[in-house]
Amino acid sequence: MTPKRPDGAGAFPKVVESPAPTPPDPVAPYAALDLGTNSCRMLVAQPKGSQFHVLDSFSKSVQLGHGLEASGRISPAAFARTVQAMHICRKKFARHNVTRMRLVATEACRRARNGQELIDKVRRETGLALEIITPKEEARLAVVSCAPLVSTNTEQLLVVDIGGGSTELVWIDLSRVPRPDRPRAIMRLHKGFRSDNTPFPHAKVVDWISVPLGVATLKDQFADVEDDSGRFALMSCFFEEHLADFKPYQSDQARAGFQIVGTSGTVTTVAASHLGLRRYDRTKVDGLRMSTDQIDAVIRSYLTMGDAGRRADPRIGRDRQALIMSGAAILQALMRAWPTDRLSVADRGLREGLLYAQMSADGVLEDGPF
Repeated sequence: MTPKRPDGAGAFPKVVESPAPTPPDPVAPYAALDLGTNSCRMLVAQPKGSQFHVLDSFSKSVQLGHGLEASGRISPAAFARTVQAMHICRKKFARHNVTRMRLVATEACRRARNGQELIDKVRRETGLALEIITPKEEARLAVVSCAPLVSTNTEQLLVVDIGGGSTELVWIDLSRVPRPDRPRAIMRLHKGFRSDNTPFPHAKVVDWISVPLGVATLKDQFADVEDDSGRFALMSCFFEEHLADFKPYQSDQARAGFQIVGTSGTVTTVAASHLGLRRYDRTKVDGLRMSTDQIDAVIRSYLTMGDAGRRADPRIGRDRQALIMSGAAILQALMRAWPTDRLSVADRGLREGLLYAQMSADGVLEDGPF
């Protein structure tokens, strides 16, 4: 017998239970794409334990920043290069049956008057949906990507991401986090930067800054200075001036318990030069620790080489040689502010941060040691 309502309004409506949500496939591929000022970079990866296994990758120079400083617009040629790169990425996504992806654009698209036009054109012609992320989101993703490189002995952490159009710095206090949990505490920042009253045992973001100077934009600022050493010195001092408002800025930062993680083509190139590699080897570079003195020695060697020598040096490479001195100027300014023997070189960046964030949110990564 069908039960009746006590108010006489008829039978109770039949309750239909919603089906339980389908849990994420723990081996499904994920994709991440970073459209930066210089390059379009993409990764396809599968969750594996507490990390991931790369299935496919792609990188192409698109040079969105070429002429941007002067015109305020991304050029038609850069539009064409970007669309071509995105077509290649779309085919790779289809080949691996990728359904979970996040595709982002950074400083060049934020700054350009026609940045959104490029996003719209990519969607029309390739079907791929790019999003222009904020500097804060860019900084957060850079931090997350570096979690596996954080030492359990680190109490104060500075993560530096030197990009083509901007440089992001994030200062994190790990002193209240149990030592074994410190790398995982960085990974938890995929949920967002937390405030000063963050409860134990989370990492506390003390301060962060996005300096609107990267390797391409800083180079353009001093393109009219002909003397190589003079141009380098001006670039380094100019960048350091932009750090004055960064709250943790101090020239006498204690080395004990302090770690810098640097992520960028500049940092990995300097590391390769320090190691004397004739052919780049990510396994030797990613996670390498360098001191301020070692970095200074590499930079001095770049200045001694001069422009012609740097172009001929296989450790620098043709794609990087035009930008290596502006990147080195940024790196030197950072090392002058925070001397350390614990700069960890990270051959990783936004793509890895995007993958970790997606996989962590879906719960497909094991909560174990890196």
